[in-house]
Amino acid sequence: MTALVARRPHARARGPEAQLLALAQQGDVTAFETLTRSCIDRLFAVVVRLVDDPAEAEDVVQEALLRAWRGIGRFRGKSAFFTWLYRIAINEAHRSLEKGARRPQTVDPADARVQESPSNDLGPARLAEDRELRGTLGLALSALPPPHRAAVILRDVEGLSTREAADAAGIGEAAFKSRLHQGRLGLRAALGDEFLIAAGSA
Repeated sequence: MTALVARRPHARARGPEAQLLALAQQGDVTAFETLTRSCIDRLFAVVVRLVDDPAEAEDVVQEALLRAWRGIGRFRGKSAFFTWLYRIAINEAHRSLEKGARRPQTVDPADARVQESPSNDLGPARLAEDRELRGTLGLALSALPPPHRAAVILRDVEGLSTREAADAAGIGEAAFKSRLHQGRLGLRAALGDEFLIAAGSA
């Protein structure tokens, strides 16, 4: 790959991350891979929930990483590096959904690469109940318009702050809050308050 012109490192980055970013912006592929390795699993988890197809999610993540590599020389640190990477992946996921023109398959979020390990305190009945809750929630999420789905995933599933989630979505905070509100309303209409309470406590 052609070496890229070095840019001023990400203003929020500190220590090793700033060094890796500076090297990556000079065309160091190994530094870029090291920089993205820490967030690749979470990135895949977000994308697979958006596109509802693990194989398609793999392709989307690979394309997002390629786009990030090609564009890292233009990264100016206006947002955190991982939210910048999320934004690229989300845009690529939306393009994939638009091109697909197909009814998405439903993927249990438990199938994503990064999942919390089940607690040893949970018995088989509780584990089955939790899996059913996640499956039902996955169905409801897949029915939301992609922008609303992304907002709910970033804020309520990934736990990003409103500012981080808005940066990742590539929109202002006010617009993001509107999308999030609409997404939550959609889930409430599909699932009901009682289910959402149960899902939150699972």
